[in-house]
Amino acid sequence: MQGFRHRGVALALSAAIFCHASSTVAAEPVAADWPNFGRDGSEQHYSPLNEINVSNIGKLGLAWYYDLESGFTVSPPVKGDDKLFTTTGHSHIRAFDAACGKLLWEFDAGVREIAQSPLHMSWGNKGIAWWNGRVFLTTTDGRVIALDDNTGQPVWITRQFELTELRNSNGAPRVFDGKVIVGHGGADISPVRGYVTAYDANTGKQLWRFFTVPGDPSKPAANKAEEVMRPTWKGNWYGKGGGGTAWNAFSYDEELNLIYLGVGNGFPYNQQLRSPGGGDNLFLASIVAVNADTGEYVWHYQVCPAEQWDCTASQDMTIATVEIEGKPRKVLMQAPKNGFFYVLDAASGEFISAEKFARVTWAQGIDAKTGRPIENPGIRYQDKPGLFELWPGPQGAHSWLPQAYSPRTGLVYIPVMDVGALIGSAPPDATGFTAGMGVTLIADADLPGSRRSYLKAWDPSAQQAAWSVELPGDWPGGVLATAGDLVFQGRIDGYLVAYDARTGEEVWSFKTVAPVVAPPISYSVKGKQFVSVLTGNGSQGGGILATGNAAYRTDYALPRRLLTFALDGTATVPEFSLPDLVPPDDPEFNANDDQVTAGAIAFATGACIVCHGTDAIGGGAAPDLRFSPMILNPVLFKSVVVNGSLKLRGMPSTPGMSDEVLEDIRNYLRQRAKQAASETAAPQLRDSLPTHSKKNDASEA
Repeated sequence: MQGFRHRGVALALSAAIFCHASSTVAAEPVAADWPNFGRDGSEQHYSPLNEINVSNIGKLGLAWYYDLESGFTVSPPVKGDDKLFTTTGHSHIRAFDAACGKLLWEFDAGVREIAQSPLHMSWGNKGIAWWNGRVFLTTTDGRVIALDDNTGQPVWITRQFELTELRNSNGAPRVFDGKVIVGHGGADISPVRGYVTAYDANTGKQLWRFFTVPGDPSKPAANKAEEVMRPTWKGNWYGKGGGGTAWNAFSYDEELNLIYLGVGNGFPYNQQLRSPGGGDNLFLASIVAVNADTGEYVWHYQVCPAEQWDCTASQDMTIATVEIEGKPRKVLMQAPKNGFFYVLDAASGEFISAEKFARVTWAQGIDAKTGRPIENPGIRYQDKPGLFELWPGPQGAHSWLPQAYSPRTGLVYIPVMDVGALIGSAPPDATGFTAGMGVTLIADADLPGSRRSYLKAWDPSAQQAAWSVELPGDWPGGVLATAGDLVFQGRIDGYLVAYDARTGEEVWSFKTVAPVVAPPISYSVKGKQFVSVLTGNGSQGGGILATGNAAYRTDYALPRRLLTFALDGTATVPEFSLPDLVPPDDPEFNANDDQVTAGAIAFATGACIVCHGTDAIGGGAAPDLRFSPMILNPVLFKSVVVNGSLKLRGMPSTPGMSDEVLEDIRNYLRQRAKQAASETAAPQLRDSLPTHSKKNDASEA
């Protein structure tokens, strides 16, 4: 397999503590490690370590750090064999001595060299996994790779889809009981049929594949899942793929031998185009439980029947034993995009309860007997002409940024977004990011009370918030809970913050300079506990939805780092100030309105918006093009955008783009630069934002 680059290194970093020869140290208890995205199959994002606790958190300091390249830095590290592993960008893996930060080796999967579609270079990697001396990763171009954790050399490489397919894979693989579980994306822009695949962690051999939407209706149903799904689809749905990609969340319960799949949205969004005649369209927006050994269907629960608002069940699913009606019960808990917090029986999928944890207008509630939503009138496209207000919007009340659960407090800590949108039906040639989806969407609509975010501590037994903290911006970071009764979360304004897990009181913070989107983790080496996190933006929140966070200067130029903390840490990071950005000035430029409008449409429909932001306002995933001198030079602009002169730096080529469309986009950007020059920045200061905890209920906006 060609395309990857490997480098073995032995570069010691300046650190507050000394490295040790981990290869001679006996394996530590499992509590010391963090091998999977959510640590273990329960996806609790909870560490049982308590050396760092609410009583001594004031002594927490930076132990060591490592500077990273610009780009996507949104994943949690993983830890095993006294090594810490990170992934950045498009599957650039690094291994560190977990105690002192000494860089051991690097592996770059080489996505930029072999990618054949901008889809392969849009969203960056969200995580990796460690198991039995190996590091597992996926690449956006479809590879699944196992690396030797001592050398960084590939042990095996396989493909879950071909380069020519309009899919991508950037979610974290999970390793459950020797099986590597991977999904993929693409249903936001491509006519794909979703599936989840399990591979043997030792050999890379495919063990099973589960399709999340039905196959060719002209052929007999292949299994029980097909029999369940097919009656819920109507019309020529098969020719459109159907969607249902499981691109993010997987959980596992060893006792029940079940793997849980979080399934995403349909393609197209508009059900009138996807499944004329209606139907629930299983397993879109569903939690599906399958037999871990065979991949056979066991049960499902659908959070949004007949979904058409980019409503997904792709958010993390937490397995825990909680008190239900006075008795302990093993449950699955999810806070999906739709704004309801669900509690299901983990063994059977039986609906137990659901309540709103954010502002919701699409449904009154969830029927206690059927478990189905009670939709509000006029919430479906066919019921209301034009645009209507939808809460939550497609950004969701909770996205892929993970929640955490503490068995000590019994609370789930959710990064919540209150962000509405204007949405409505549109023909298949609709413009905007949802082009071809049959939907007109204004995701960054300036609605009263919108663009707010919170950290909410949710009591799943009482189905209400125990405490809530309002956060800056509208894209809150992922969450870590620990046995030290602490909750850690990063913020868009460049701080890592620790809260008292029981009260929500802010008890510690550290200025990270860059935003923190990634969830922190905690691990130990020789009994010493650490907290580690990647800093930097670079995700959907740093692109499509950047407008809500523009005041915080989530700039591409901000330094990305791996920060690792311990008690009595004394390391410091260099001071950094963003330079004042000045839009390129061309006094003789006069915008052609038709050309600018055409360029705005092409900018959105051509997926430029994914990295470079709504209205070309960069949010950290890529440079802000309003301030790039490149837009003044048509030859240079074509070299970069069409010919791919910066492909190795992450900018894909678009060889099929016509000169006319290219010039439309360039003039649109010149107009946006002219507008930026006339605007006055009004950054919000962290000191002016609420940092105290406060009691509230789920209806608080």
